[in-house]
Amino acid sequence: MLRHNRVFARRTGLRHASTTSEATQAASKTAEKGKEVASDATSKASSGLSKVTSSTGPAVSGAAQGVSNYVNRTTGRLGRLVNYAQSLYPPTVYYSKVGFELSRLVFQGQRMSPPSLQAVQSYVQPLINAIRHPGTILAQSSASGAATPEGILSRIRNVDRRQLVSAGVIGAEVLGFFTVGEMIGRFKVVGYRGDVEHHDAAH
Repeated sequence: MLRHNRVFARRTGLRHASTTSEATQAASKTAEKGKEVASDATSKASSGLSKVTSSTGPAVSGAAQGVSNYVNRTTGRLGRLVNYAQSLYPPTVYYSKVGFELSRLVFQGQRMSPPSLQAVQSYVQPLINAIRHPGTILAQSSASGAATPEGILSRIRNVDRRQLVSAGVIGAEVLGFFTVGEMIGRFKVVGYRGDVEHHDAAH
């Protein structure tokens, strides 16, 4: 009964933790208790194995030592795993909140709203029909005249200023993301790392 009350009190304490720091502290206390239990189990296992090795011959002592090493490795891995998970929790919570807040601001700034069910169905249904009947795709494109060179030229001639500005902004975004990716890949803002002597010898 006493053990049940401890578990209930611990769960209640975790449930009422209102901030991430309190939740992190509660998780670290739980991890510390887990480490203590693991170290107790390791010490009990090693003491039991030492009793076994003293009462048996040297043939069994090698196997007992292997089991002891395995127990120590397992608890060490578990401890590292718990520490790693604890180190990931605060940044994950922080960046998820930042991402949610940023997406909320973008949605409000652009006056965006989720599409209605009818709009989703109107876009998905032609795709499903095209997958079911692939021959209709070529028939529709040739019937509409969009695939002919004249159709493509007429679409290019009829582009208005708003579409050009939108295409320019999208092109600048793509170029910016590509440039940032290049900088991250090179670990430098300008130029590539390389052998200077090789470069000079080529010229």
